[in-house]
Amino acid sequence: MRLYSTSQRDKVELPPPPGPIRMYFCGPTVYQRIHVGNARPFVISMWLKRWLDASGYDTVLVENITDINDKIYNAAPGASAELADQATQWYVEDTDRLGLGRPDHEPRASETIDEIRALIDELIRRDLAYAAGGDVYFRVRNFDGYGRLSGRLGEEEVPLNPSVEEEPSALKEDPRDFALWKAHKEGEDTQWESPWGRGRPGWHIECSAMAEKFLGPAFEIHGGGLDLVFPHHENEVAQSRGAGREFARTWMHNGMLRLAGEKMSKSLGNVISLHEALDRWGRETLLVYFMTAHWRKPMDLSSEVMEQAASQTETLRNAFRSKPQAGGDWTPFAEALDDDFDTPKALAVMHDWRRAGHLDLLRRGLDVFGLASLAKEQAAPAEVVQLAEKRRQARLRREFGESDSLRAEIEAAGWEVRDVEDGYQLVPR
Repeated sequence: MRLYSTSQRDKVELPPPPGPIRMYFCGPTVYQRIHVGNARPFVISMWLKRWLDASGYDTVLVENITDINDKIYNAAPGASAELADQATQWYVEDTDRLGLGRPDHEPRASETIDEIRALIDELIRRDLAYAAGGDVYFRVRNFDGYGRLSGRLGEEEVPLNPSVEEEPSALKEDPRDFALWKAHKEGEDTQWESPWGRGRPGWHIECSAMAEKFLGPAFEIHGGGLDLVFPHHENEVAQSRGAGREFARTWMHNGMLRLAGEKMSKSLGNVISLHEALDRWGRETLLVYFMTAHWRKPMDLSSEVMEQAASQTETLRNAFRSKPQAGGDWTPFAEALDDDFDTPKALAVMHDWRRAGHLDLLRRGLDVFGLASLAKEQAAPAEVVQLAEKRRQARLRREFGESDSLRAEIEAAGWEVRDVEDGYQLVPR
């Protein structure tokens, strides 16, 4: 299997099955309900794990929860821990509704403090970090190759990502240096002891420590949104490789979701929460929507786009109301996913199977993406079944006016009645 890696700027081969394939995907910072864009890396990581498992790999997926962060402190001064717990519960509830299962490990930053402190201490001993006024900063100039992942190699003045709460400080030796440990500030309700004073970790060191804790010093895949390449993932590389770890070998960065042509962002206020999207369109339509774009490409979200996804979803569901045909070939589907996990091409193959009536292959392919439910017959409510039975009796009596009236009632209830050789079939409209 081949995946495009940001670090190599090319597709790279994964080791053959059984691997292992160890993966770390950056999860949410929990200070409110996640939006649909936040859900994309979760979906991609779970799909990739399902495909690798189906292909005979031994996989481990870690997806962290950032529950210590400036954004949480700012959102709930004096009550950040309570907000983080609540928002974590929302995150798990909302992503559970996608029906894709859970990662193997979902560590919280607050549960990894010992490992974070140990990693910072090692960086200080290697002269790659220094304490200043209760803070600890990474010494960028002492790490050769800083900027290689993002392509900012050799830049002396590195502009900060506005989404990152990295405050300028007179204590820094270099403007590029970033915080590993932050001294406790008034109004912050969580703090831990450390050799440098009471405080809490910076954002970047959290992920380096959590990845190593669950996957070891080297692992195959690190994923997350394209907006994390710099500075978050660049800083993770510097910390972990500076401490002598190989760290991630392949970097997957998914494209952003756009609403009205702009990147979906909480700071811009142009977000649709995952909770709202699931209520509005349902999990199956949302998953089909995510399949329609390659994971590296941006996606536009609109009512028109979601209507198209809903139409595809129903077309795939309707295939299982026809008679299956023998034959078909799994190879084109596998080739599409093995070549940079090309979900649009895999979706096109599934439509080919649908048109040809190769329902066993279609059911198997849908299951990879958590869509096996499309192959299951929905049971009509008891009142609809009663109407259909009355209609059947009316047809036997050749009372076709009553039969037509009952058909209209069934349709008004959201169902279609189809006459078949041994009676009738009820399917959702």
